[in-house]
Amino acid sequence: MLARIRSLFIIKTKFEAFLIIYGLATGAVERGMHYLQQYPGLSGQALFTLCPVAVFMAGAKILDSLYDPE
Repeated sequence: MLARIRSLFIIKTKFEAFLIIYGLATGAVERGMHYLQQYPGLSGQALFTLCPVAVFMAGAKILDSLYDPE
């Protein structure tokens, strides 16, 4: 039973990986919008830019970790 529950948290396909990356990107942009409101000017823009950059790095790591049988 525990193995079946654990298998729900394993990314098996590229489609699942892209869904996770999309969710991360949506949250990062939302967080960036809050940064723009809290920190007007250049500091808010810099923090907004860094949020999606972190998602790009995490997405690359997720896609690299997938097993490709070809």
